[in-house]
Amino acid sequence: MFSHISTSGRLCSGKARAGKTLASVSLAATTLTVHAQGVNAPDEAGNRDELNPVVVTATLAPRTADQTLSSVSVLDEATLRRQNPNDITQLLRGQPGVNVSSNGGFGKTASVSIRGAGNSGTLMMIDGIRLGSATSGGAAWQLLDPRLFERAEVVRGPRGSLYGADAMGGVVQLFTPRGEGEPSPTLSVGAGSFDTRRASASISGSEDGTGYRFAASRLDTDGIKLRESGEKKSYDNTTGLVRLSQQLGGGAEVGLLALRARGNTEYIGGEQDFVQQVGGVYGEVELGESWTSRLTLSESRDEMQDFSDFPGEFNTRTRIARLDNTLTFGYHQLVVGAEYLEDKVDSTTVYNADSRDNKAVFAQGLLDFAPLTVQPSLRFDDNEAYGDEVTGNLALGYDLDDRHTLRASYGTAFRAPTFNDLYYPGSNNPDVQPETSRTYELGARGQYGGWFWDAAIYRSDIDDKIVFVTQPENVDEARVRGVELSGGMEADGWDIQAALAYTDPEDRETGNRLSREVSQSARLDVDRTLGNWTLGGSLVAENHRYNDAANDKRLGGYGKLDLRTTWRFAPAWFARVNVDNVFDKDYVTAFDAFQGFAYENPGRSVMLSVGIDGR
Repeated sequence: MFSHISTSGRLCSGKARAGKTLASVSLAATTLTVHAQGVNAPDEAGNRDELNPVVVTATLAPRTADQTLSSVSVLDEATLRRQNPNDITQLLRGQPGVNVSSNGGFGKTASVSIRGAGNSGTLMMIDGIRLGSATSGGAAWQLLDPRLFERAEVVRGPRGSLYGADAMGGVVQLFTPRGEGEPSPTLSVGAGSFDTRRASASISGSEDGTGYRFAASRLDTDGIKLRESGEKKSYDNTTGLVRLSQQLGGGAEVGLLALRARGNTEYIGGEQDFVQQVGGVYGEVELGESWTSRLTLSESRDEMQDFSDFPGEFNTRTRIARLDNTLTFGYHQLVVGAEYLEDKVDSTTVYNADSRDNKAVFAQGLLDFAPLTVQPSLRFDDNEAYGDEVTGNLALGYDLDDRHTLRASYGTAFRAPTFNDLYYPGSNNPDVQPETSRTYELGARGQYGGWFWDAAIYRSDIDDKIVFVTQPENVDEARVRGVELSGGMEADGWDIQAALAYTDPEDRETGNRLSREVSQSARLDVDRTLGNWTLGGSLVAENHRYNDAANDKRLGGYGKLDLRTTWRFAPAWFARVNVDNVFDKDYVTAFDAFQGFAYENPGRSVMLSVGIDGR
């Protein structure tokens, strides 16, 4: 749905929930004409509140972080540029409630789990378009180039009532930049350890109501040894992006997005050619002073051709038509919509069925009775393969004063059975049902001029957990409990972000911890601006995990430090050095139980980049 927000009205300086300021918020949310930025628009006094960013993923409408009544983390453009990662998982590792495991670095299989829901229970979206594999479930996080995005929003907690299947643990949404203003070129080239070479370029701007952005990137590396006695396994990725928008009369707008990544990654025993692709068009029109309607048609593709002793192709395609209507009634909003989704599989393996469709209707209220806020939502899904699902959410918020907000919520969600679960020949179970969850959460947030803190405690009960015995079955129950603390500050050139999380992801039948889930994690990001220089570092620490459901194979915890510096040596020009895993720490997040080896992760590495940024 090409998520964006308007800056036509002030989006919450402080609380902004009364009088004319709140009316501006309602108007801004309905127009939805400017994409989500990492910071708020300036208020009437020209002030900025960069630690209370506007978020659209949590509520389908622009709300500052404290107003979402959710546990959210925002990684803005400055964060992405400073950290300069090779893939999205480097940004997500150690974020509160987020667990990352991978079969090595540089394009090797990785999974992202939010609050113990697993990779298949974590929904990934690009500009409102969902991207993942219908056969295996979950997204290929490792194949997306962070340099093509300007922002990431991480929403923790169930969002089934807004997005349907697979948003059990939460949602990660990536945003591409939208062209504005005078033509702005960017160019970056870099080289570093493991014979890694990177290049990216873009141009963006707007003229006569037409916004545009064209971008491309390339990464090529010899890679690392995935096992101690093995050989290096290479990876290459070429990505292109086109984004266009056109303002029409009467507040109407149309737009287009196309992003395609393709390349090759080697693994132990073979290699794969891959394609990750999203595309969509949208049209938005104001049907009155208080009614905005948006229609989005989109398609995403996850394609893989395997070259090994067991070669094959697994290509999945998801097409979605979605209608969102936003209605404003004084200080309140109502979002009502419908969605049609079709999954299709094209594979050398003959599935018992190769397509399924899903029809859904949904509604959400954003009700402001200052100082009380109420956010109910409800969604009905009718799936051709596994039947009906009804999900809902109710969030309550209460402003103690202009700086402190209490929140409480209850939400349900479900994880859909994959095509492999339902249809893979020889090991399928057409009767397997979706996993379902119930989540309770209490939280509080303090928002001040130069710093913030956020705390949450939650419990999720997962029923009909899908496990593979001799075939997929609904047998297990799981309970995930946790506490999350996060905070940040910006002052005198310092930018500090910190997060702590305790998670108890338990299999209720055995009492064991869910496989590959950590129970304790911490992350600290510190950056300091000194004139034309920026110095910074990130520390990520996680305790041990177990590779298997029986908790027999223990993988040790670790701490990893990354350092970085940027020098702006001329107008628009920069040089950047990133040193990852400074102390060359050996750490393991996945183990191959069949061949009996641990997947190595990259040791100490250095990357030097030079470029121009005309924005």
